Amino acid sequence: MTEPSPPAAAAHAGTAAQPAGGTAAQPAGGTAAEPAAAPEPAAGPEPAAAPASPQSRRLLRWEIVAVLAVSLGASGLYAVVDFIGSLTARRALGRQHAVLNGSLAPGRPLLDLFLQLTNITLSLAPVLLVLYLLARAGERPSSIGLDGRQPGRDLARGAALAAVIGGSGLGLYLAAYHLGVELNVVAENLPDVWWRIPVLLASAVQNAVLEEVVVIGYLLSRLDRLGVRPSRAIALSAVIRGSYHLYQGAGAFIGNAVMGAIFGVLYRRWGRVMPLIIAHALIDAVAFVGYALLAGHVSWLPKP
Repeated sequence: MTEPSPPAAAAHAGTAAQPAGGTAAQPAGGTAAEPAAAPEPAAGPEPAAAPASPQSRRLLRWEIVAVLAVSLGASGLYAVVDFIGSLTARRALGRQHAVLNGSLAPGRPLLDLFLQLTNITLSLAPVLLVLYLLARAGERPSSIGLDGRQPGRDLARGAALAAVIGGSGLGLYLAAYHLGVELNVVAENLPDVWWRIPVLLASAVQNAVLEEVVVIGYLLSRLDRLGVRPSRAIALSAVIRGSYHLYQGAGAFIGNAVMGAIFGVLYRRWGRVMPLIIAHALIDAVAFVGYALLAGHVSWLPKP
């Protein structure tokens, strides 16, 4: 996947009623009854305080628009225009190519490496912006589950999710390609040099961090503060995710939108973006590296 919500309200313990005299009643033996243990809060993202005034809500809406305008929202708009161009081209979609990881300096591998690393680093700038905005609001990265407090559980959840969604996604892509509604997606055409696989892995991690932090952790938490219904917030996040994959074809839009809906539901249940980042990184890593190793060598994968 390439280019890039939520909290449920925490349970509040109620206050026990007192008799008219204002002192809690005691059992006959004279010993005060042990207070009942407060129930543990349900798992989910940490609750965020709602904006205090209409002006605060207006500013929060502008904040969301600004973050999307300099990141995945802009990518979505560009992808829509690009897909219109593909639809109106004289060649069938299956005969057109969408390159995900291409050379930035053909014939100059060292310069190409530095440009690849620069591109990966700068693509994470929106994540830095989100972390800054969280800090300004008095929130930590852990408020969206961006931390290392549950490494084993996050890894297990991410790996299981990647196995289910990755296999389904490949099947959907092949079906859409053969139906003629998907471009020939070239996952990579980097030069065959020593840094090829490391750059592909770095690209996979960058995609995962950018998309899950922006369209899941950040966007859903901000929509939650605005009082948007959770189902609508997840649907909006999923549509945005699908939109910036539309340059690959209609199949990519549908597949990524479904993935976004699943990720949104799981984020609300788990309250963490880390397993989603792990799952996304594994899906992209297998897709990129697998394509590099198999393209042109197996009959079921479209030739570049």
